[in-house]
Amino acid sequence: MHAPVSRETEPRGDLCIRTLAMPADTNANGDIFGGWLLSQMDIGGGVFASKIARSRTVTVAIEAMNFRKAVYVGDLVSVHANLVRVGRTSITVHLEAWVLRRKESQAILVTDGNFTYVSIDEDGQPQAVRPDGAIVT
Repeated sequence: MHAPVSRETEPRGDLCIRTLAMPADTNANGDIFGGWLLSQMDIGGGVFASKIARSRTVTVAIEAMNFRKAVYVGDLVSVHANLVRVGRTSITVHLEAWVLRRKESQAILVTDGNFTYVSIDEDGQPQAVRPDGAIVT
C-alpha cells in the first residue's frame, strides 16, 4: 500500500503534535534532519494509534515515506493523522507533516507516509483490537 499523493492545500486529519524546528535538529547542510522529522511523525502517529486502540502501541513498520520539501529552523511543524486500516492487532495511519514558515501564511506539506502500530498488553505482547477501538480479551 502506497501513501496517497496529497493535493490538499491544508492539513487533513487529526492534529497529533506541533513543535518548533530548532538549530539542534539540523543536519550538516543546515536543514532539519530527516530523522528528527520522522521521529516527530512517529510520536504523533503513536499518540493517534493509542487513542484508537485504547492501549499502548508500538511502531512495527514505516512505509511509503515521501520527503517532499525541506524543513528549516524556525518552521512550526504540525503532524496530522488519518486512519487507514485497523487489522486484528495493528493500526495503519497515514501521517502528514506540514510546516508554517515565519514569513508565509499558508501551510506547506513537507512529508507524508504510512506508519503501522501494534496494540500491546502490559507484558508487551500483541493484543487484538476491534474496529470500534475496544480491546478483545
